[in-house]
Amino acid sequence: MTSFISPLARKPFSASNILGGKQILHADPRSAVEWIELVRRGIPAPAIDAVLGLVDLRQGELSRALDIPERTLVRRKKEGVLNCEESGKLLRLARVVERAGEVFEDGSLALDWIKSPNASLGGATPLSMLDTDLGADSVMTILGRIEHGIFT
Repeated sequence: MTSFISPLARKPFSASNILGGKQILHADPRSAVEWIELVRRGIPAPAIDAVLGLVDLRQGELSRALDIPERTLVRRKKEGVLNCEESGKLLRLARVVERAGEVFEDGSLALDWIKSPNASLGGATPLSMLDTDLGADSVMTILGRIEHGIFT
């Protein structure tokens, strides 16, 4: 039996790569202003499949993590673009994955951490907290603590 090795483990940790890169985004955002413009236009729907593949999630898991109904994700795939709110949620997830990759310096470890229960989150997984800004901020704070060796 072979174990799954995410392509993320072999790529630079960037939100852009997690969302499929320039090939899918049709842009190479590098600043907050460029990301804001992309989110306002709508992230192309193929980014959903890029995230599913790189983060090794099923569509239902992604749906719950983003608080976007699974039927809406299916519809967006057919329409070709996410709306502004959905784009912001998908980018939020990509930024957390990017940050976890930076902290753990290993894509596989980062993904394992994101999907594992965390005592600092009351036993919830970091992934399950990404449906709100406050939850994502909490996950980012924990990653900062880990980076600085504070494990409380």
